[in-house]
Amino acid sequence: QLQLADSGGGLVQAGGSLRLSCAASGLTFTPYIMGWFRRAPGREREFVASIIWSTGITNYADFVKGRFTISRDDAKNTMYLQMNDLKPEDTAVYYCAARTIWSMSWSDWGKGTPVTVSS
Repeated sequence: QLQLADSGGGLVQAGGSLRLSCAASGLTFTPYIMGWFRRAPGREREFVASIIWSTGITNYADFVKGRFTISRDDAKNTMYLQMNDLKPEDTAVYYCAARTIWSMSWSDWGKGTPVTVSS
């Protein structure tokens, strides 16, 4: 089981940028997929992006393609989400999550970091 600590949220104007971080402890040789989700007020949690830790292969939700970039620093056991050209509709609490590559469900979660984009 991983311990995930997400951070980096804040208040930004539309068109601005933020970088979220997710520090992971407990990583072993188990192959993991790590990802970002978000939950906007009054809405269901939704997938944002994911990265296979060992290969760096990424996947994005359509609504963030071209604006958000997920990456990881193996040496620091940290995943990032660079968010550019932020829009008010990106306002949400962002959560990092992890699962093994053979699992069907996300098993480990950060506590969330809030992002507010003002118009």
